[in-house]
Amino acid sequence: MIQLKDQEFLKSNGVDLNKSLEIFGDMETYNATLPDFLQGLKEKIDQLKNYKASADMQNYAILVHSLKSDARYFGFMMLGDMAYNHELQSKVNNIDYVYQNFDALMNEVIRVMKVVSMYLGVEDASSSVIEEVKQRPLDMKILVVDDSRVVISFVQKIFSDTYQVITAKDGAEAISLIEGDKEGKIACMLLDIYMPNVNGFGVLEYFKTHNLYSKIPVSVITGAYTQEIINMAKQYPIVDLLAKPFNENNVKDVIMKTIAAKEL
Repeated sequence: MIQLKDQEFLKSNGVDLNKSLEIFGDMETYNATLPDFLQGLKEKIDQLKNYKASADMQNYAILVHSLKSDARYFGFMMLGDMAYNHELQSKVNNIDYVYQNFDALMNEVIRVMKVVSMYLGVEDASSSVIEEVKQRPLDMKILVVDDSRVVISFVQKIFSDTYQVITAKDGAEAISLIEGDKEGKIACMLLDIYMPNVNGFGVLEYFKTHNLYSKIPVSVITGAYTQEIINMAKQYPIVDLLAKPFNENNVKDVIMKTIAAKEL
C-alpha cells in the first residue's frame, strides 16, 4: 500500500499545489494521477535524448511542450519554465541552446522524479533512469576524417555523451567505414580535404557516385581556405565549410548543422 507523505513535503520542494488544485480539484485526484505523471517523465527522458541526438527539433519542440504542460499541471513550475524555454528555442531551430541547456533540463526532470517517488513512497524511479542512461550504448556515430588529432579531440569532447565519435586518418579508411555502416548509424561526417592516400575530394566524389549525401551529410574542414578550394568543394552538396584554425564553438556549430541535415 502506498504511504503518501504530507502535502508540506511537496510544497517544501517547490510544488505549487494551489495551481494544481485549480485543475485537479482535490488532493485525491491529484494523488491518483501522480503515478502516471512519474511514468510519463521516465518515458520523455528517452524520447528527448533521441530527438536531441538526431537534431530533430520539430519533434523535440512537441515533446518539451508536453513536458511543460504536465509539469505545470502538477505544480512543478521550475520544470515547466525550463521546458517552455526549450520549446521556444527548438521551435526556431536553436540547436545550440538545446545542447547547452539539455543537461540542466534533465537534472530538473530527475529531481522532480525523486520528489514524486519520495512523496508516493515508491522506489526512486530516477535512479533506474540514471543507471539506464549510463549503461545504454551510444547508437549514432559522427565520422571525423582528419589526420590531425586536434579536430578529433574537439569532437570527442563535445559529443562523447551523445554520439560515438569514429575516426579515419585518410579518405580510403573513411570509405571503408562508410561501406561497413550497414545499419546507417553514421549521423554525419566532418571531412578534411588534404590527407594522404585518398584525399577529401576523392571521398566527396565517392559520395556523389553512391548518392550518399542525404544519408550521411558532410561538412568540409580545411587549412587551405582559398577561393579555389571553396569553389571546388561547393560543386558538391556539402552542408558547410570550416576553415582552420577554429575553436570549439566553430566545430560544435558545424557538426550540429550537419547532423540536422540528415535525412530522417
